[in-house]
Amino acid sequence: MKKPDIPPNEASRIETLHSLSILDTPTEDRFDRITRLACRMFHVPIAVISLIDTNRQWFKSHIGLEAREMPRDLSFCAHAILEEEIMVVPNALLDSRFADNPAVIGEPHLRFYAGCPLEAPNGARLGTLCVIDRKPRIFDNNDLLALRDLASIVEDEFAAMQIAMQDDLTRISNRRGFLLTAQQSLALCMRHDMPASLVYIDLDGFKAINDTWGRAEGDLALLIFADQLQKSFRESDIFARIGGDEFAVFLANVTGDQARMIFARFTEELKKHTLDAARGYDLRFSHGIIEFQPGKHDSIADLLAHGDSLMYELKRVRRRA
Repeated sequence: MKKPDIPPNEASRIETLHSLSILDTPTEDRFDRITRLACRMFHVPIAVISLIDTNRQWFKSHIGLEAREMPRDLSFCAHAILEEEIMVVPNALLDSRFADNPAVIGEPHLRFYAGCPLEAPNGARLGTLCVIDRKPRIFDNNDLLALRDLASIVEDEFAAMQIAMQDDLTRISNRRGFLLTAQQSLALCMRHDMPASLVYIDLDGFKAINDTWGRAEGDLALLIFADQLQKSFRESDIFARIGGDEFAVFLANVTGDQARMIFARFTEELKKHTLDAARGYDLRFSHGIIEFQPGKHDSIADLLAHGDSLMYELKRVRRRA
């Protein structure tokens, strides 16, 4: 048995996959309809929408299989995402990559496999739509075209999910995307007893930018701010535009004190950028930094509410000064 190679873009591929917040979610009829249709179209007992995570293959939809995931090293689909075209295995017993695979020599006694890579809008191959039979068979050109058509529907659903969680202007997460992805990260921190912190940010005087220089300049200010967030924080940090001029950052495995130091560096970098830009205004903001406390915070929504409260308290203090 040959273990699948790791794609050259693995880090960005995994980042894209996780940004969809689809892993470990319940089954959905919009995906199950596609696998049911695949079974009928190709007269196969098994059809799967498979996503390749770091160390596992996870099934968003699985018709004809009881398992919801399996090790990546045993996955046919982990091989399929290495190819641009559909990977077809007419008879796994005759393929040196899979002949002694546990799924071939044991249940479900896989023989035939055809897997079409599923691409995200940025081109990352996240997994496959695959059809499986317990007996060898041939897949002709018409079959290939039909499977590609079905896979395109799955890709459209992924694109819709990504758009629904992305801010139209800045292309970072919106509030919905932040709540989903940051909640998953918080759950991981809770399971492994790791600290976590959240920063809530509100731009000061943003309305004046729109009123004085116009909405296009206001949009540019938001883009500059979002870009600096992406440059200043770690790839593992989750940041979002959660409102018109409000942003949030979730930092996993970071204490409140560490978050304050990280945010201080971001503030200095933003000052340099706005001074260099010489646009006639500075990007000023108020913020609240809150460290996750078990028992006090049950969710990302709780952290957001607490951070929002701290941020507005800072605004009130400044107004009185």
